Amino acid sequence: MFKKRSPIVLVASAVAALSAAGIVHRASARDLYVNNLAGDDLLDGGSPTGRGSGRGPVQTLRQALWLANTADRIVLANTGTPYRESVTLFGVRNSGFAERPFIIDGQGAALDGSSPVSADAWQHTRDNVFRFRPERMAYQQLFLDGRPAARRSPATALGGLPALDPLEWALYDGQIYFRVEEGRLPDQYNPSDAGLTVGITLYKVEHVAIANLFVQGYQLDGINLQDVRFPCTLTQISARGNGRSGIAVCGASKATIEACLAGNNGQSQLHLEGPSETHVENCDLIEKTGPRWLKAAESRLYVDGKPVE
Repeated sequence: MFKKRSPIVLVASAVAALSAAGIVHRASARDLYVNNLAGDDLLDGGSPTGRGSGRGPVQTLRQALWLANTADRIVLANTGTPYRESVTLFGVRNSGFAERPFIIDGQGAALDGSSPVSADAWQHTRDNVFRFRPERMAYQQLFLDGRPAARRSPATALGGLPALDPLEWALYDGQIYFRVEEGRLPDQYNPSDAGLTVGITLYKVEHVAIANLFVQGYQLDGINLQDVRFPCTLTQISARGNGRSGIAVCGASKATIEACLAGNNGQSQLHLEGPSETHVENCDLIEKTGPRWLKAAESRLYVDGKPVE
């Protein structure tokens, strides 16, 4: 079982892990700054505030990754407004070294892949149940006022539409069904669904560290590692409300997941496939909507130092 820790202990664990990875004290790495409210992608990213002559934070993580070089650090400003984008780290420019990893420090900021559902998208079916067909149908999530709604899984072996209580939803036959409270309509809950596919994809990179980031609302995974050759570290990540999983480690990837929280993800909290190797330390994986992990037979998983068969 996972031991619940206080926020203070989680922060201390994250700082210790970052220090061990060489993240806290870095003498030679270049810092790039991102601010989704005050930034501008025409700036150079070299300063957290505007300094004139083209110097200041960029607006998007995508632009920071384009500007970055090996072993740089990207720092996101936590503005209180989510970053609504989907990005990929790829190749040498988005990689680091064992003693100097490539870093994304979220500073508690949020990446959010959800999209609003328009009022005219809903169709009334019966009683207080409404439905709409999302653009992406294989995996999905429904959010009410920015929070994952309670999901009801199909109740039959054939996957038929289950009975829904008020404020519950289900994905059936490629459509989202949602039961409202008496006298209300779906648009009164500010509904949104998973619009973007993956929050952050790491593809064929080496020695990457991502920390202090909240990731939700993506149709597939919050963070997805594909064929990452040398260990990448995820520290103090909160991944919730993603269609398939909070974190996926795939192919021949190697990952260390420390002091992270994953919950309310559709299929599982952690998805493992291929000959991957994943070390999970001091994490809370909440099984409310799906198991803590789904693991392929050839995937290697270690939880708090112990192998999981």
